[in-house]
Amino acid sequence: MRVPGLVYASERLMEHAMREKAGQQVANVAHLPGVVRASMAMPDIHWGYGFPIGGVAAMDVRDGVISPGGVGYDINCGVRLLRSKLAENDVAPHIQDIVAALFSDVPSGVGSKGDIKVSASEERKILTQGSAWAVRHGFGTEEDLVYTEEGGAMEGADPDAVSERAYERGRRQQGTLGSGNHFLEVQVVDEVYDEAAAAAFGLEVGMVTVMIHSGSRGFGYQVCDDYLARMGEAARRYGISMPDRQLACAPVSSPEGKAYFGAMAAAANYAWANRQCLSHHARRAIERVLHASPADLGLSLVYDIAHNIAKFEEHEVEGRPQELCVHRKGATRAFGPGRPEVPPRYRDFGQPVIIPGDMGTASYVLAGTETAMAETWGSTCHGAGRVLSRGAAKKRAQGRSIDRELARDGIIVRGASRKGLAEEMPEAYKNIDEVVAVVHGAGISRKVARMRPLGVIKG
Repeated sequence: MRVPGLVYASERLMEHAMREKAGQQVANVAHLPGVVRASMAMPDIHWGYGFPIGGVAAMDVRDGVISPGGVGYDINCGVRLLRSKLAENDVAPHIQDIVAALFSDVPSGVGSKGDIKVSASEERKILTQGSAWAVRHGFGTEEDLVYTEEGGAMEGADPDAVSERAYERGRRQQGTLGSGNHFLEVQVVDEVYDEAAAAAFGLEVGMVTVMIHSGSRGFGYQVCDDYLARMGEAARRYGISMPDRQLACAPVSSPEGKAYFGAMAAAANYAWANRQCLSHHARRAIERVLHASPADLGLSLVYDIAHNIAKFEEHEVEGRPQELCVHRKGATRAFGPGRPEVPPRYRDFGQPVIIPGDMGTASYVLAGTETAMAETWGSTCHGAGRVLSRGAAKKRAQGRSIDRELARDGIIVRGASRKGLAEEMPEAYKNIDEVVAVVHGAGISRKVARMRPLGVIKG
């Protein structure tokens, strides 16, 4: 190990991480060339491909590496939160119809395809323009771009670094939710912890919100798959020794490293466009059910943030600013107050950090902190984190009706399949309150507000 391994966790969460060997993955990442300060993981840590999910590692751009395993297959899987002018009483009588409309209007499930058809040339524009492409085609407003990480488009995207197979897989998947843990959720703010930050973020108790969790779909998966093979060959060519071949990598400055970054950035932009289109579908579905105008609903973007990505960022290292390639895999950027990347409206309070829970409990809005900037490269957790494998969850759900169980708790759920709902049952995830308590207690993000679900659609 070139650097220590550092895990933010309670004793109980740490026991799970070690039991499923995710702790070993933290140690493995610490072997990579150019890793700075520590290989880190957040309290939602669980086993992943190469890097643990919940892993954070920053590499010196001069002699460090970039690794697809440090980003994951679902490039720029992320989450966005919309606030509204609606109160719970406005929505509760209509929640069955709202969930039905969302399920009808938002394509979900494995391999789902949408109504947004693009030509090959238009698809290339999505890869460089990201959310702005969606806004220019009527899927949202210019204000949405202000409150999206990177303005909804990373620089450095290279459409020529993407395979034809990735283009084929992505051509009909814009504006689709996907499967697995992806969801669209109607929520209500049930607690505020920081009144000033909540006011800046436009949140208050009793307000209805909409949360969307999705990523780059088959496009990003194919990009990752393509480059894992190339990186394995590159690592051998550059003489990089790894304790796990799933950490396949190449020097950041190498042709292979630059090509992967260009393709990954293209997939990240695809994902930001996708979530932008999804929020447009959600707005229109809710407007139709409630017979309300956009002005009446006021569904506006709080923030959109990635949690599977590698980015070039400037951070302080031993008292000096240094450019790093920061890998966040199942971890969220949590930049503190004053950073220019944070929208002016939020800059005094730190960047909004959106942390989804499971479909039966709660989700959180946190704020980034100066402690995160000093300790974790401005990073925090990304969600509850799995505690059961999909197979174990399905086994535990045998003979049960997960949607009916949730309905008894006042949560209306629609899923593309019963198998999918079983895999995503609340018991499959860690306690979100405990995960958030760890990062809040450690000071790497602070609690602002909590939301509980009213209605959910799952892939």
